[in-house]
Amino acid sequence: MDITKLNQAPKVSFNLDGHIMANHADVEIIHLHLKPGEKVDKHTNPFDVIFYVLEGKAMLESDKERFLVLKDQSIVIKAGITRGLDNISVGDFKLLVVKLHHTKK
Repeated sequence: MDITKLNQAPKVSFNLDGHIMANHADVEIIHLHLKPGEKVDKHTNPFDVIFYVLEGKAMLESDKERFLVLKDQSIVIKAGITRGLDNISVGDFKLLVVKLHHTKK
């Protein structure tokens, strides 16, 4: 068994409060914390991603749609979809980002 504590997890390579909680062959789990007004710029990934909102609310935006995402919601984003997140609340926004690195058959 491997146990990772948030305060001891490796930081992500980009300039946000993100920590890699698990990294295995087909999946990576990141704990992301956005302070009020912080955002993740729009980007595209070559793999599917699942967000699970732990705390707060934020605006999730693709090239075509905008969604208000809230605590205890999960969001599945397919590979190739452009998206960004903006913490529009007065409090913290925390989520788990599950990156699915499986190869397509």
